[in-house]
Amino acid sequence: MDLLLLSNSTQHGQGYLAHALDTVTEFLPSGARLAFLPYALAHHDAYTERVRGALEGSGITVRGVHESGDPLVALADADAVFVGGGNSFRLLSALYRTGLRDALRTAVRAGLPYMGASAGTNMAAPTLRTTNDMPIVQPPSFETLGLVPFQINPHYLDPDPLSTHKGETREERLTEFLEENDVPVLGLREGSWLRVSGERATLGGERPARLFTRGAEPRELPAGSDASHLLTVGAAFDTPTRRTA
Repeated sequence: MDLLLLSNSTQHGQGYLAHALDTVTEFLPSGARLAFLPYALAHHDAYTERVRGALEGSGITVRGVHESGDPLVALADADAVFVGGGNSFRLLSALYRTGLRDALRTAVRAGLPYMGASAGTNMAAPTLRTTNDMPIVQPPSFETLGLVPFQINPHYLDPDPLSTHKGETREERLTEFLEENDVPVLGLREGSWLRVSGERATLGGERPARLFTRGAEPRELPAGSDASHLLTVGAAFDTPTRRTA
């Protein structure tokens, strides 16, 4: 498989995809017909135009899958696919409703390049359980595409030692996930991404990632790190750690 999984599509002070544009255009085939899935946001036409504005200057033709009569045909006619960010629950519901969930899994596993950002990156993991989003709709299942065997947490935020907010930090929430599931979680900070090419996975971008695994302290993985070992991990969901009195 050929994957580019971005933590975010918009970086503070920069235009849409500008912070990763060189990586994106290197990843996509030259002159590609890019199928864009805008379902994570409500306004599909406006979202698609935003992506066009960012990529068509690089020779990429952007086609929203909603613009044709059949999104499955639009996907089949594409040279690559981009699943944009927004609300992950709304996105996953749309993938089930349109039949794109199964079609995407089949096409990407057969070699179609897949680019995701934020919610689109969440879709590449086995389930939706490590998203930051509010469940504004209820999808038929939490099962996503399972293109990688581990979980991803885009927009990962480090705890702020000066904050007076007493709610859970992101680290605490991911620790809770690992109490119930034995699956690694890769926290992607803003401006970072994961590139998967066949059996090789490499971290890229401006900042290190943070890897959470059950029974161990979180580890920092600098940009440029080889993360290929994550492609061979086992995933055990609903396997709580032993409770003690």
